[in-house]
Amino acid sequence: MTKGIHPENYRLVAFKDMSNDHVFLCRSAVSTKETIEVNGETYPVYKMEISNTSHPFYTGKMKLVDTAGRVDKFMSRYAKRYDKKNAAK
Repeated sequence: MTKGIHPENYRLVAFKDMSNDHVFLCRSAVSTKETIEVNGETYPVYKMEISNTSHPFYTGKMKLVDTAGRVDKFMSRYAKRYDKKNAAK
C-alpha cells in the first residue's frame, strides 16, 4: 500500500440531509465550517442535498429533490418513449 496518500485528520462528522433534516454521524476527513449539536455533543456538519433517506430509489417514492432540473430535463426528453411503454401495458 502506498504511504502518505491518505488523510490523517479523520474525525466524526455529522452529515445532514437538507431535504428532510436527517442527520447521521460518520468518520470523515471532509472540511467543514459549521457545527451542529447531536445528542448533546458538538460535531462539524456537512450538508447534503440528498441521502438514502430521501432518494427515490431507497424510499420508493417518485418525487426527487433536484435543484438543477436534471430529472425534468430527462423526463421531457424521454416522455414519448415512457408514454409508449406505459400504454403497451
